[in-house]
Amino acid sequence: MMDALTSIDWSAPGWGALLATAIWLVMLAFTAWNALDAQSLDEHPAAPPADPPLISVIIPARNEARNIERCVRSVLASTWPALEVIVVDDHSTDGTGDIARRLSPRVKVIMPPTLAEGWFGKQWACHHGAIAARGTLLCFTDADTTHGPELLTRSVSAMTARGSHLFTVSGQQEMGSFWEKVIQPFIFLLLLSRYAGMERMSRSRKPHDKIANGQYIVVARETYSRMGGHEAVRAHVAEDLRLAQRWTEQGLNVHMLMGFDHLSTRMYTSFAELRRGWGKNVYAGGRDAMAFHPVLKVLFPLILPLSPLFTMIPIVALVLGLVGVMGAGAIWFGVVAGTANLVFWASVYRRFRLSVLWGLTYPLAAITFALICVEAVVRGARVEWKGREYISRSP
Repeated sequence: MMDALTSIDWSAPGWGALLATAIWLVMLAFTAWNALDAQSLDEHPAAPPADPPLISVIIPARNEARNIERCVRSVLASTWPALEVIVVDDHSTDGTGDIARRLSPRVKVIMPPTLAEGWFGKQWACHHGAIAARGTLLCFTDADTTHGPELLTRSVSAMTARGSHLFTVSGQQEMGSFWEKVIQPFIFLLLLSRYAGMERMSRSRKPHDKIANGQYIVVARETYSRMGGHEAVRAHVAEDLRLAQRWTEQGLNVHMLMGFDHLSTRMYTSFAELRRGWGKNVYAGGRDAMAFHPVLKVLFPLILPLSPLFTMIPIVALVLGLVGVMGAGAIWFGVVAGTANLVFWASVYRRFRLSVLWGLTYPLAAITFALICVEAVVRGARVEWKGREYISRSP
């Protein structure tokens, strides 16, 4: 391999290698530009209006004993003055509801009826939380989130300024274990690339360009009820995606802003949880995202596992060039594009508040996520989560 490197004429690569390198560099630059195309929640005022409407914060929780106290306490610390907090204890077996009841008399804990056939548990819990809520505005948030004091206030300011019907925030991902730090930034960058940046996604009027973050969604009760609420997406694993798509189909405004300093989430704490969680979402949810493209929908089971491996093309080209399968141009492309790749991924991991050195792990993330995708494709529409099995419906 060293002989191959020393024998290359670095001053005169072939046109094929130059073109491939140029395309790769432009692609990276465009992806980075998309990633930066996001308005921050900080651009909107943190002062509530003079006559603030009541906001009902609805927290669906099934076996969330390790998270529920932190989540509820962070919501109770909100600067929004008119607030009710509803924890929907979805038949937990770990004492989630008891923990929530002990926290504050301001917290209302309800238990919904036994899960009805054809519903996902989260949608069922959100639906019954909305029924119990008194607020003019409804905020649906996951039990593994932590809210900054100004999150709700700034969200309402942004909704008002933008004329949002469904407002959502992309927050910071908390990562403690090795596998969280390897995989989470990689997956979120792929998702962001698919939706062409938050601001362009927010401005788009095309349903298939829309996505929402189910970890935090704010809507007006009247609009939520008129659109059928969570009942309209009761059998979709990616309920946030389908809500965003359906509301856009009806001409409503769906906006997402960046709120790294105001919302954080610890989605998973181990590789086993990462595997189950993303395995639950990537096929059934991704299929919903492709529903507007008949050809891509058919090809999706093949595209899904290959998409993370696409990021490794420079590495593959370099290896094939060094072993003599491809020519010196492949080595030239591999070195230049591969170096750009490292810089790009180092910046991505740094964006997620990790050391740039974690960028070196992106090939491991690509391979691991591809295997998770293969497993998800084999499983198909069947979904298992927190002791329940579902079939995710396609649009």
